[in-house]
Amino acid sequence: MASFIGRSRSRSGARSARRRRCVGGSPGRRRGRRRRAGRRWQDGAVHASPHSNTLAGWREWVQLPDVGVPWIKAKLDTGARTSAIHAYDIEPFERDGAEWVRFTIRPWQRTTDGQVAVECPVADHRAVRSSSGHVQHRYVVEMTLVLVGRTVTIEVTLSNRDRMGFRMLIGREALRQGFLVDSDASFIGGKAPRGARRQNRGLEEK
Repeated sequence: MASFIGRSRSRSGARSARRRRCVGGSPGRRRGRRRRAGRRWQDGAVHASPHSNTLAGWREWVQLPDVGVPWIKAKLDTGARTSAIHAYDIEPFERDGAEWVRFTIRPWQRTTDGQVAVECPVADHRAVRSSSGHVQHRYVVEMTLVLVGRTVTIEVTLSNRDRMGFRMLIGREALRQGFLVDSDASFIGGKAPRGARRQNRGLEEK
């Protein structure tokens, strides 16, 4: 069964022109290497769709090139308004008079390997109600997302998803940018390379 999230111009797209992008990379890696590392985004098995109403499965391997995350498995949930990513060591700070936040992303589900230190300008603060009814106040940042080969800018809340089945959740606000979700399908855009999938399961790459 497919559910369509109508295409509209997101608030994040309107703000992105006047906000600086996130800065990310593995601990100890200098920013100057981001351009070179970005070539990896085209090397995997994810296939691009030429259509604006892009079909995607309920779970997909996605990429976050701005922050140096080559692969992370995400759940696409039309029942959730806001997207979220697993983040820890969240620390707000000020840069050039603007509010920023630094945090660490662990993209793999069953290992702490491959963690990425990130700094982002704060786009918003948001109260999010969990499935248990508990309200959490979260930082909101903007990230570039590659989903089924399409590149879009989305708003993401920072939350502890350590007990969740997916490190990233993609909600309606992001999917409104022309994505059609087939709840019976998985990995329509293709899978991450075998090495990335093994890392996600906590296995050493052979």
